[in-house]
Amino acid sequence: MNYTLEPLAADAVSEALELLLTMHRIRFLEEKISELRRQGDIQGSVHLCIGQEAIYAGACAALQRGDRVFSTYRGHGWALACGVPSEGILAELLARETGVCRGRGGSAYFSAVDWGFYGENSIVGAGAPIACGAALASLHAGDGAIAVTAFGDGAMNQGAIAEAMNFASYQRLPVMFVCENNTYAELTPIAETVRDPALFRRARAFGMDGVRIDGNNVHEVQTCVAHYAKQLRDGKGPVLIEMMTQRLVGHYYGDMQSYRPAGEVTQAKLHEPIVRLRERLRRSGVSEDTLDAQCAKAALDINEATQRALEAPLASEATVMEHLYA
Repeated sequence: MNYTLEPLAADAVSEALELLLTMHRIRFLEEKISELRRQGDIQGSVHLCIGQEAIYAGACAALQRGDRVFSTYRGHGWALACGVPSEGILAELLARETGVCRGRGGSAYFSAVDWGFYGENSIVGAGAPIACGAALASLHAGDGAIAVTAFGDGAMNQGAIAEAMNFASYQRLPVMFVCENNTYAELTPIAETVRDPALFRRARAFGMDGVRIDGNNVHEVQTCVAHYAKQLRDGKGPVLIEMMTQRLVGHYYGDMQSYRPAGEVTQAKLHEPIVRLRERLRRSGVSEDTLDAQCAKAALDINEATQRALEAPLASEATVMEHLYA
């Protein structure tokens, strides 16, 4: 995908540095989670979002307090960008009492509604109809909030996604459907499973707007989400935003990625979000020391949060049956 690295306006540099900090924090968080999983401190299924950080940083920078985010099982980045404390996320994955769900949710199921993060979902595409419910509630409450539901390119072939888009369009619900298209439906290239890999075009069938953007350009993500968030609040109905990206790791922890062509990941690392934003900031006159300081600040935050989370008590077995609903 073609992209530009033109210098930023002087008054945009400060915000760009904050976006860089958020992306670095997500990157270090995911790398730390991978390390803890490898050591056995974290158990169970883990799906990392390394390489897709611009989607979360850019989108959440354009949202407002009260908006609701529903992610896939690859949701650590969304949570952190929503403002969920890194210690609470790490403690949750480590099954500690100080986790955002007191160690009950793990990597694929935690939520943190105080920060507008309404949780992950391991049923592919299942977050979309739930987001429709949240958006319908917002309409009745008149609170002006919107719902964002994120899913992968493979989930676009799930019936729940089509049904949710149809319902949201018919009801003119304030729902933003975000397709994180990293070009692989688990281990299969999406282009090998559909007639038309331009997935945003499916929105037309439901009478709603659809657009494809560069998901590795944090400013393009922020601008697009801000534009459509305003339309949603103005009652103009839902939108499907296809954000093109590449994950730099496997679909899940332990994925050997033997299905990926030789050199694909190496090439992707040249154009990943953090590399690109740092280069744009350099061209805007920001010094290497300033850029490195943001990186160091993010690393310190995640390292300190990890240590505190590891020192917290394990979730109590005595309360394992609490907070269960059926």
